[in-house]
Amino acid sequence: MKPKSFRLIVIYLCLGIVPFLLMGNKVNEKDPSKPNVVLIFLDDGAFEDFAPFGNPPYPTPNVEVLAKEGRSFYNFYVPQSICSASRAVLMTGSYPGRTKVFGAHGPGDPGLDLQFATMGEVLQENGYKTGIFGKWHLGDKPGHRSHDRGFQESSGLMYSHDMWAGHPEDPKYWGQWPLQYWKNGKVVIDSMTAEDQKKLTGWYTEDAVNFIDKHKDEPFFLYLPHSMPHVPLFGSDTFKGKSGTGTYGDVIMELDWSVGQVNQAIKRNGLEENTIFIFIASDNGPWLSYGDHSGITPFREGKGTIFDGGVRNPLIIKYPKQIKSGTISRKTFSSVDILPTVCGLTSSSLPENEIDGKDVWDLILDTPGAKNQHQYYPFSNNTNFQGIISSDGRWKLHLKHPYRTLSKAGVGGEAGKYIQKEIDTSLFDLLHDPYEKGNVIDSYPEKAKELLELAAEHKRKFFTEKTN
Repeated sequence: MKPKSFRLIVIYLCLGIVPFLLMGNKVNEKDPSKPNVVLIFLDDGAFEDFAPFGNPPYPTPNVEVLAKEGRSFYNFYVPQSICSASRAVLMTGSYPGRTKVFGAHGPGDPGLDLQFATMGEVLQENGYKTGIFGKWHLGDKPGHRSHDRGFQESSGLMYSHDMWAGHPEDPKYWGQWPLQYWKNGKVVIDSMTAEDQKKLTGWYTEDAVNFIDKHKDEPFFLYLPHSMPHVPLFGSDTFKGKSGTGTYGDVIMELDWSVGQVNQAIKRNGLEENTIFIFIASDNGPWLSYGDHSGITPFREGKGTIFDGGVRNPLIIKYPKQIKSGTISRKTFSSVDILPTVCGLTSSSLPENEIDGKDVWDLILDTPGAKNQHQYYPFSNNTNFQGIISSDGRWKLHLKHPYRTLSKAGVGGEAGKYIQKEIDTSLFDLLHDPYEKGNVIDSYPEKAKELLELAAEHKRKFFTEKTN
């Protein structure tokens, strides 16, 4: 063969093969700068629902496995202990005072203003496949529902499952609206029944696992915000009586199963090393008035208050590439930091709108010299700004405010009773008093002055007369 002819053959082969190889690389090799993100968020859970955070009288082996494979965080906070407000913070990286999403929004409410980008929108913009399977609760108007706000695949409810004719306290009022089940932008069940509600955890989990299997070869963001263990409690027949402790334990065991199904799907598809798995055990503390249908927190009060029982929640983060397995952390940070931290890990641009959260990955990793970029984290209850905590988690300031405390617990799904009390301006040293029992404001006047000034600044910036 002549040299010239040989060179021509080589050129022709290169022209044919190299583009093919490049195309193959593009299809089969995932961008290492785009790890998958899995975010599980429970509703109205309690700090001690799962081991290792508590010692419940029923097994929670799958959450325990996740904790052994990742890092458990004991000082993780949400800025408001009510459904919609807590979810808006997580999805936007912005405080309730900025988004004006307070409390729990009902059927037909537009919810989160479109000017605030969601985590789904941010990651979709960066080439991620996005899916939400569960409770949205950030808007129930056209253009505001989950499938309109950055989630390409979706299923679940647009608001809390108690907002229906089976509401435990006010069925006549909530019965005005049908509880609809949506799938990929369409209503597939116009009015949920009790039998349908028993299947919620299973349906969400099945869709989440299918989403992982379907998108294993491309970067994805899976958001799994469960409806449970918010009342009224519903679980599948498979788990009925399984805990031996009643309905609440059965529901928690099914949620534990769900965590295991997702974790196993990630492993089965060979995605474990390149997946950031975030498990937040609740959007806020337990709804204590429901007694045996709510969980137990070791901290003061529960849902609907800014005491630690309402705003402090267990968190596990698993990312084998960077987080040492089986470790724990008592570093303090907040759900407002999740979005910017995920953006940093996925090489995604921050939202164009202003946000309040910070990238706290160095803090999460406990990198030597890492410091929290926040001076404080704020707490509010509905439209009332009520206090702050120092970013090191030691000092908590309560401004003078009313709060509810349990008078009588309910039984069997019936609501109990609260009474109203008031707390004066108070300072708690959580290092020595994690249960907020002793006001030390007179013992630490300089610290009190510092936090009062920060609180006043926050109130001026985010809370106007119109919202107070």
